[in-house]
Order: sequence, then C-alpha cells, then structure tokens
Amino acid sequence: MGVHQAIVIGGGIGGLAAALALHRQGVPVTVHERAASLEPVGAGLALAPNALRALDRLGVGERLRALAAPHPAVGLRHPSGRWLARTDTATFEACFGDTIAAVARADVIAALVDALPGGTVRTDSPAALVAPGSATEPAVVRTPDGERSAALVVAADGIRSATRGLLFPQHPGPRYSGFSTWRTVVSPARRPEAVGEIWGRGRLAGVVPLADGRVYVYGAALAPAGARAADGDEKAELLRRYGTWCAPVPELLALAEPERVLRHDVWELADPLPAYHHGRVALLGDAAHAMCPFQGQGACQAIEDAVVLAAPLTPSADPAAALPAYTAARLPRATAVVTGSRRIGDLVALRTPAATFLRTTALTLAGLLPARTLLGRSAPTYDWQPPALGAPA
Repeated sequence: MGVHQAIVIGGGIGGLAAALALHRQGVPVTVHERAASLEPVGAGLALAPNALRALDRLGVGERLRALAAPHPAVGLRHPSGRWLARTDTATFEACFGDTIAAVARADVIAALVDALPGGTVRTDSPAALVAPGSATEPAVVRTPDGERSAALVVAADGIRSATRGLLFPQHPGPRYSGFSTWRTVVSPARRPEAVGEIWGRGRLAGVVPLADGRVYVYGAALAPAGARAADGDEKAELLRRYGTWCAPVPELLALAEPERVLRHDVWELADPLPAYHHGRVALLGDAAHAMCPFQGQGACQAIEDAVVLAAPLTPSADPAAALPAYTAARLPRATAVVTGSRRIGDLVALRTPAATFLRTTALTLAGLLPARTLLGRSAPTYDWQPPALGAPA
C-alpha cells in the first residue's frame, strides 16, 4: 500500500509527543505550528508517573527526570501554614515506581523537538483540516504550501480546536470552569522547604521547585470569565490575593517579574465527545479532553494519547483501521480524569466558613491515614502502563 504520511496540526506538547511517537514507529510525519516559534506559553509542568512511563517509550524520560529538582516531601497546607496532609517522596516512589518530575515546560518542548528529525516541525505554518477522509479517501489539510493529503491527521490544536468543531459541530464545546489561574517562575536565594499546595476559600496556591534553583509558583481562584487585574498588574493582583498567606508564598510572589506573570481562564470540555476520531483524523490533548488543572494531568493525558495512538501503526499499516481502538482506549480513561479534576475543583471552590471548615477537617483526617492508603486513591491515574513502541526510526 506504500508509506502512509501523517500530519500533526499543533506544535504543543501533545502534538510534538504524537509526532515523536509516530516517528519511532517509522511513520513519516510533519508538524504544522501556527506560532512563529515554539517558545511555550507556560511556566512549570508536573510529569506524573503515568506520563513519565509514556515519555520513556518516546526515549526522553530520563532526560526529563534529570532536569527535575529533588525534594524530600510534598503536601497540602492551610493558608495559616498548618499541614493538612503530607507525604515523603520515597513513599510515593515506592507506591508508584516513579516520581513526579517538576520541570519547565520549555524543557519538555526542547526534549521532544531534539528527538525529532530536523525539518519535522514547521513553525509559522498554520494548518486547517479541509476533509477528514474515509476508509477509501485520504484526509486533506490546508497548509501555507497548499493542500496536502494525509493518511492520518492528528489534531492537537488546543481547547479552541477548529478541527473538533468541524468533526463534531453539534458538541457544545468548552465551558468556563469558574477559575482563573496565574503562573510564574522566580529565582529565590534559597530553595523553599515547604513544597506543595495551600488551599484557602475559593482559591489555592502552589510552590514547586525546578532545576537551577528556580521555583514555579501558581495560583487558582474563582473569578468571572475574562476578569483581569483592575490596574493591569497581575503580580499586584496575586499579592492582593495571597500576600497574607503562609511562607513562602508572599516572599516568592514578591520576586516575580510582572511581565512574566501569566494569567489564563480555565475552560474544560465538561461534556465528553462521542469519539476521539472521525475519518482519518484523531483528536488529541486539549482538543479531545480539556480539563481543569487540579490533578496536574492535562499534559500527562496528552502524552498518553500520543503513545496509544501511534503504538499500532507502521509505515504500511492503514491508520484508519486503528482509530476506533484509539477512541476505545482513550475516551473512558480521559473522561474519568476530566471528571476527577472537576471534583477537586469543586472542593477548591468552597468559600463559606462552614464549608471550608468541613473541608479542612476532612483533609486533616485524611492526612492521618497511612501514606499508602492516601496515595492509593491516585492509583487509577498513576498506575497506567503505556503500550510499547518501536525503536527510533
């Protein structure tokens, strides 16, 4: 049948992971990214064990583990600084066989791009699906160089995916979660000892050490969609919201460069799609299952998608025959993670004194459970095992 070509629309983490997975299977692939460069929008990223195993299949897991800053324990605190629950990383690793590697998003992008052949990724190259194809007809994609046929199109074009809208026009699309998020990276003189999240009334903050002494700091709070700091200074907005919280949050936020504080509303695909494929097109990452960030699984699930999608493919295998199995494997799992992330968001959203008191009490009691019992609740997410891929092409 000849060699089947693949086109990836979108050069984010999910799209690049899909390209690398296809490359390792020997499938010729081109990535079209509309931005002029691959400088990532984002600050830090937590790669959980499920994602790290998938990245091992892609040949970049060890590179990213080596970039993660080690820390002995993580946990959850009250804004006063009182610990509600805490676990040491050795126990976590014993439970799941791996760590959570906190790295800069730019480092993940670089690792994936470096593992691809030169010329695979084309920036400043917006692409759009023209026809999804069928069992007998190729898909067609419009690129700056004209229309191109493909045996497989991977739509990794984000939460506002034009491809998803074309394939599933009756789907209601993304829904605002009620939360706005802030992210930044700072360089303190000393690495903070308290690592993890702090939950307050309708908001949270997180502290995650990165390599080279940097620290990823983030916040999430209930806010109207589209709201922004009244004076345009999101650093000042963070200090207004978190300036009286426990150390090291105020001290770290004070170090932030205002222009490097990113703010984004959180939208999610609360209504699952009927499928993650149509014709010769596979939806991947946020285009398929955008979720709230409260489990740190958005990018992790996109990386899982990439490996599962590519695993059954070879240069001569027709991708159209494999796509139903991709939906069957990914839709139930990703939908469960979306639901779990939303439920955690519902807990963060509690604001009344009575509700937050009950939440704090429940979290404190949970923190008294044996660490393995507490961690076991994450087993369905973290214990996932990826399929095997071929050797580098």
